[in-house]
Parts: sequence; structure tokens; C-alpha cells
Amino acid sequence: MDISLPVPSTADVRAGRRVPALVVPAAFLVLVAVAVLAPRLLTGTDPLAADPLTALQAPSGAHWFGTDQLGRDVFTRVVYGARYSLSIGLAATGLSVVAGALVGLVAGLSPRAVDEVLSRALDVLSAFPEVLLALLFIAFTEPGTPSLILAIALAFAPRYGRIVRAQTLLVRRAGYVEQARTFGLSGARLAVRHILPNVLGPLPILATIGLGSAIVNAASLSFLGMGPQPPSPEWGAMLAESRSYLRVAWWSAILPGLALTATVVSLTAVGRRLQARFEGRH
Repeated sequence: MDISLPVPSTADVRAGRRVPALVVPAAFLVLVAVAVLAPRLLTGTDPLAADPLTALQAPSGAHWFGTDQLGRDVFTRVVYGARYSLSIGLAATGLSVVAGALVGLVAGLSPRAVDEVLSRALDVLSAFPEVLLALLFIAFTEPGTPSLILAIALAFAPRYGRIVRAQTLLVRRAGYVEQARTFGLSGARLAVRHILPNVLGPLPILATIGLGSAIVNAASLSFLGMGPQPPSPEWGAMLAESRSYLRVAWWSAILPGLALTATVVSLTAVGRRLQARFEGRH
């Protein structure tokens, strides 16, 4: 009697390795979502409550992440900071996707002259580093959350615009679009019914990956004083406040930085996995 066990295929082994690897970032993102939607489930302390008598205390049972220079609980501020950082990132990413998709769609459907003008404008904006482009925008406005959101949206819109333009040029030459055009559909109806749904397919997945970059850029600009102002518990602003105390109270800077890093890495990991499934590679 043959009692040999079946040997798993290479695909099965790889799938078994991917699932646990994806569980960790997905679980962490669920925790971040709880912090954004219901922070009181994680902590009952006021993030702005200061107690100078407990300033710069190391992590302990009373203060899991220690306290900062004003005696505020760092864990509580990290939890509430998720709402600031995620809200800015989501708003900026949403605006950049809408603006980029609109410009890309118009460029892909317009005559050659209009397409050239819009394409060169997207290329010029894409040539600038995203942080620098955002800084230039804020320089002409004023620091604050609304300016920060608009600046990041402007910096990220070209990447989505170029993608939508390229997809639009491909879809508009497809056979079903040519057939619909022969039936007498107007340009607007043709774009809404046949082109737009097929063009926007990859954008939610790319936006998930781009959300991590938006959060990093928002934190970077907040670190420079361009975003939410103290005492707001935004992660970048927390890093800026605690940089002078890094030698004596490393936890006030390292732990918010770890929260930021873990969030961005988790978003990227989940986004890459979704992209691979969308492209049929898994």
C-alpha cells in the first residue's frame, strides 16, 4: 500500500506563505481604522491633557508609550494622530484621483492639439518632486490643514492623470467603442457608458498604494510646520515637537514614527497584493 503524502505544488506553497504575510498588515490597518473611527475604544485619555509633573516619563504600565515634554500621554496622541494623518491622506488622495482622472480623460478624448497641451502640462508637473511641488503651493497660500490637502492633491494628480490618459487612448480604439460610435452615441454618453468604467478600474488599487505616499508627504510637511499646528496630535507635528528631546526621551519621537512607518508599509503591502490580483498575477 502506498502511504506517501501528496507533495504540495510550488503555487500552493507560495499561496500559503502569502496569506499569513498579508494578515499582519491587514490586521494592523483594522487597528488603525478603529483608532480613526473610535479612538476611545483604545484609550480614554485626552490627547491634549498635559501634566508637567509627569513630563518625559519612560514607557510604563501607566503610560504605554511614555509621556512627552508636557506630560501628555504619547500612546493617546498616537491613537488620535491616526485620525489627522489618515484624514489628510485620504482627502488629498481622493482629490488627486478626481482631478487627475478628469484631466487624463479630457486629454485622451480631445483632439491632438489639446491632448498635447495637457500631456505636456502633466509631464512638467511630474518632473517636480512631489514634496517640492507641495511646498511651492503652500508658499503661495498659508500653512494649515486645507492648504496641506490641496498641496498634496496637486502634487499627486499628475501620476493619476497620466495613467487615465494612457488607458483612455487604449479604450477609445477598442472594437466595442468603435461599434458604439457607429450607432450614433454622442461623445459624452460614449465616455460615460463605455470609456470611463473601463478606464477607472485600476485607480482604486493605485490610490490605495498612493495613500501611503500621501500620508508620508503630509507628515513630512507637517514636520516642517506646514500642516496642522501644535498641539494637534498629528504624527508629523509630533515628530517635530519631540525632535529636541530625542536624546533624553526617544520614545516621544520613535514610537509615533513607528506608527507612521507601519501604516504606510501595511497600506503598500495590501495595495500591491490587490494590484497583483487585478493584473491576474495571483
